[in-house]
Amino acid sequence: MTLSAGTRLGPYEVLTSLGAGGMGEVYRARDTRLGREVAVKIVHPRFDADAEQLRRFEQEARAVAALAHPNVVTLFDVGREGSRFYAVSELLEGETLRTRLAHAAPSWTKAVEIAIAVAEGLSAAHSRGIVHRDLKPENIFLTSDGRVKILDFGLARWDPPLPAGDDVTSVPTAAGGTEPGWTMGTIGYMSPEQIRGDKAGIPSDLFSLGCVLYEVATGRRAFGGGTSAETMASVLRDPAPELSAADPDAPAELCRILAHCLEKQPGERFQSARDLAFALRAVASAAAGPKASSGRRRAIESIAVLPLGNAGGDAEAEYLGDGITETIISRLSRLAGLRVMSRSSVFRYKGKDVNPIDAGRELGVGAVVSGRVLHRGDDLVVRVELVDLSDGSQLWGEHYKRKMADVFDIENEIATQISENLRLKLSGEEKQSLTRGATQNAEAYRLYLQGLFHWNRRTADGIWKGIEYFRRAIEVDPGYAGAYVGMAHGYDVLGFHAIAAPGETFPLGKAAAKKALELDPNLAQARAPLAYAMFYYDWNWPEAQREALRCLAEAPSDAMAHNYYGSFLTALGRFDEAMAHWRRAQELDPLAAVLRGATGWNLYYERRYEEAIRESERALELDPTFPIALGVIGLAASRLSRHEKAIDAIQKAIVPSDSTRYRADLVCVFAKAGMLDRARATLAELEGLRSARYVSPYYLAPAFAAVGEKEKGFSSLEKAFAERSGGMTFLTTDPNLDDLRQDPRFTELVRRVGLVQAS
Repeated sequence: MTLSAGTRLGPYEVLTSLGAGGMGEVYRARDTRLGREVAVKIVHPRFDADAEQLRRFEQEARAVAALAHPNVVTLFDVGREGSRFYAVSELLEGETLRTRLAHAAPSWTKAVEIAIAVAEGLSAAHSRGIVHRDLKPENIFLTSDGRVKILDFGLARWDPPLPAGDDVTSVPTAAGGTEPGWTMGTIGYMSPEQIRGDKAGIPSDLFSLGCVLYEVATGRRAFGGGTSAETMASVLRDPAPELSAADPDAPAELCRILAHCLEKQPGERFQSARDLAFALRAVASAAAGPKASSGRRRAIESIAVLPLGNAGGDAEAEYLGDGITETIISRLSRLAGLRVMSRSSVFRYKGKDVNPIDAGRELGVGAVVSGRVLHRGDDLVVRVELVDLSDGSQLWGEHYKRKMADVFDIENEIATQISENLRLKLSGEEKQSLTRGATQNAEAYRLYLQGLFHWNRRTADGIWKGIEYFRRAIEVDPGYAGAYVGMAHGYDVLGFHAIAAPGETFPLGKAAAKKALELDPNLAQARAPLAYAMFYYDWNWPEAQREALRCLAEAPSDAMAHNYYGSFLTALGRFDEAMAHWRRAQELDPLAAVLRGATGWNLYYERRYEEAIRESERALELDPTFPIALGVIGLAASRLSRHEKAIDAIQKAIVPSDSTRYRADLVCVFAKAGMLDRARATLAELEGLRSARYVSPYYLAPAFAAVGEKEKGFSSLEKAFAERSGGMTFLTTDPNLDDLRQDPRFTELVRRVGLVQAS
């Protein structure tokens, strides 16, 4: 029933009708309190007795009220006048996109301009848990002053805001939301999942926006038919229309973006409106041409490869995106002219809803790579793009749809395209290095990626699982050098951190590294774990140094190689040189807690205890549970007689650690605090663990000395010498051994380890 001028709805006075829609009528009205004109939408009287429809109307109001974005219509108020429900929003002057299409010649440039604005508005809605579900030209308004506004969230589903970092393919239906099985939306713009009655999530809105984008660019519907049924069948069955066929002038990248929006499967589309807006802005930027002041673009010398998202949401396939990301990082790190953020820095962004440009700028790089991976059965879809952070333009982007067996080709193409688009000048050797250490066996590669996934958890269980997956990868492909490198790192870490006996781990790590180099003598990454075993197990400083320096020369952007070499130098008391390498590693990997923890140890061994605590506290800002940093804080605080702080830190280090070393440190801390009973009780518990797990005699030595049992301390050091404990390389620098240092037997141990000559 149309309302006449002068009708009052609360404080709003109706002026004239603006039109009607499926759920009601819209009027121009005046807010008598503020003296401004507004738009008032009233639910049609036929819905007054329909609780479901009224619920939808109120849902729309709540959804829009939750937003505050320039590309979404602003809701001022909601209310009820008698039996009439109404919502009050800003009054827009202009026309709908449908009206504009009826009398204006479309163009792809205009389509991109409108689509960017709509995508940005949708991004704001999606971030609040709102999915529109009825995006079409009628619900997009072009104001007379050039703005774009999204209207009518009448079919929107409103859920609580999504947790930061959720990789959403579909938003779970909230209480009261439309249940699966309902087909709601507008035919010709509904996504395939809407037509099937499935849950419609964020990718559904992006499908609808793709339909709108195509229509604005070409003047034709993306999917059509003589009847509604034929149109729906076309959406479900027919391939996405090619924009280039309708408009030969449309850029190839826009054609790829549109095809990506109109994929049949939600997981194969863009997974966020922000990513879509970002891609479209790159097209618009390219269309605008280079800036007048710009010349030939110079080479970009630093890059971050962000973790590729898991588009399918399948936890079993989580390893795939992680592995591809790490493989690309590893390959790019072999290029001398490129600074590459390491895994530990970029993986802090994994699963987080972060703008790639913001992440890249936080990391201080010139370019950033981002993308997503979808793995279903034998099919693999990878979407990746490279962005220049100086102006936000897309340097390169690609959408791969291949079989799983082709993943190697995808990685090779990505690494090559990145290097070319960064305008790096590569030698022939560097070009070959981009594919070094790889396999061409899909099953071996799958096992390798699973090994990386578990190894990177850095827990005892994770490292053992990683080694097992690397071993299985080698069984499938005995020539897989990269898998041998992974195995070498695993065994070395188990030995150094006293998770397992050094004689059971370091020789295996060394053998694996040598095998990798036998298979590929130019594989620089294999030299780091080889040097590690040579130093901490063989105690062969000259050979370890040679391998470490060669690794740094061949892979100068490898933060872990700088970390290893810095550790060697600290053990030898060359603290300034060690700190220089760790600071370089931190430049390469600014968000790695392990590197802050390492510099903390360096300062502790140099007996700069206050600085050691400050540096380790910076590591805890990156990872509040990082045991290495907690251990440094505990020991340094103990040296400064801050016993309560020391005990608290060491006890916290024990919880996440898989090594018994922190229990031994706790004995020392208790003893220095004058709590000898607790120190002895803790030491007894530690000795009791020896029947169940490996306990390093090196760490037992200072614990025995701390409670006055120096003979047992020297006996433990002799056992540590016999089993070639990695800790023995720190004999001349470790403050924990000061209680034993004045004994002539200690000097003799130092000589036998070979540290006098080495230092």
